[in-house]
Amino acid sequence: MGNTIPMKLLLTIVLLLPLFSYAQNCKLNKETDPYTKETKLSTGFIIFSGGSVTIDADSKEVDMLFSIEGANRCFDNNSTAVVFFEGSKAKMNLRNAGTMNCEGLFHFIYKNSVNTTSQLQKLTTQKISQIVFTGNDKKEIKIILSAQNQEALVALGTCLVNEAKGLIK
Repeated sequence: MGNTIPMKLLLTIVLLLPLFSYAQNCKLNKETDPYTKETKLSTGFIIFSGGSVTIDADSKEVDMLFSIEGANRCFDNNSTAVVFFEGSKAKMNLRNAGTMNCEGLFHFIYKNSVNTTSQLQKLTTQKISQIVFTGNDKKEIKIILSAQNQEALVALGTCLVNEAKGLIK
């Protein structure tokens, strides 16, 4: 009977270890604007074949910015992206929320709120297998994410969305 307390303590510690290891993997870039004193969080760039993605958040919005490599990557507010999720037939159709550009920049922008939108929740908690971007020229640009990219996007995306709620004023 004297050994039950240490066993319970040991069991509790073992069960809590995944929470501590997750917290350590949550490394976000934090920056404070010197003029507005507003804090901004960023995942930094997650590099994948054909481009990169970064997720940034401030008190007002969460911006998932894709940078697609190559020439003539023009996107405007009529440009679309179809997101396919790993192990599922489900897909999500989205429009570019950024300004017109020919630098290959494509934005998914969401309001930063205590109740995360279902689209943003899905984008940051489920593994994305591929995204098909369609630009101004109507040509499809297919980006396939590796297993490592998928895991990094889920881990950092979930972390950023959770931490972003603390920025709301």
